[in-house]
Amino acid sequence: MERIELELASRETLGKKVRFLRHQGITPVHLFGHGIESLALQCETAQLKQVLSQAGRTKLIDIKLDRKKPRKAVVREVRRSPKTSELLHVDFYQVRMEEKIRVEVPIVLTGESPALKLKENMLEQYLTSLTVECLPDEIPADIELDLSPLAEIDDVIRVKDIDLGEKVTVLNEPEMSVVKISMRPVEKVEEEVVEEEIEEEAAEEALAEESPAKEAKEE
Repeated sequence: MERIELELASRETLGKKVRFLRHQGITPVHLFGHGIESLALQCETAQLKQVLSQAGRTKLIDIKLDRKKPRKAVVREVRRSPKTSELLHVDFYQVRMEEKIRVEVPIVLTGESPALKLKENMLEQYLTSLTVECLPDEIPADIELDLSPLAEIDDVIRVKDIDLGEKVTVLNEPEMSVVKISMRPVEKVEEEVVEEEIEEEAAEEALAEESPAKEAKEE
């Protein structure tokens, strides 16, 4: 298993002043967990970006702090600037290896659906991730969903159809649709053109009827 390490340092700068840290290439972070004290920490932004790209939201990270024994954690929340997408803040959740946790695991679509060979068909995806519960070292990196069984219109894969084994429990409603084959909406361009022509003809007839009446009044 790939080992991901991240060095964090204690942070004394709090509140709105943390913007000065960002200007120095440092991102404020928090480390919290079940039964532990929440810690205000900081990290070099360049290193943090690299770790986030490796770990995503599912892989365990060895948090190194004050030269003590590394703490196991997962990424819980990443906040970015809505304008620049730059990192603003990251929350890490410290796990206990013997205690189950809940995480969002992304769904990755694989395989080819025979139904999609027809241009009039389309794939609708209702869920892009599943909420699962398991021990920290059992968290799947992602959930691969094979589309090859989808052969006809209205074929669907539901949450209950996804088997992640006995060690991982899916918490989403079993009957929820994940993906479904549907027919593409029929474009109504021709109908709109016909309606426009009818409206134009009606307008011309109305003008033709009004013209004699106006001429009579003028006389």
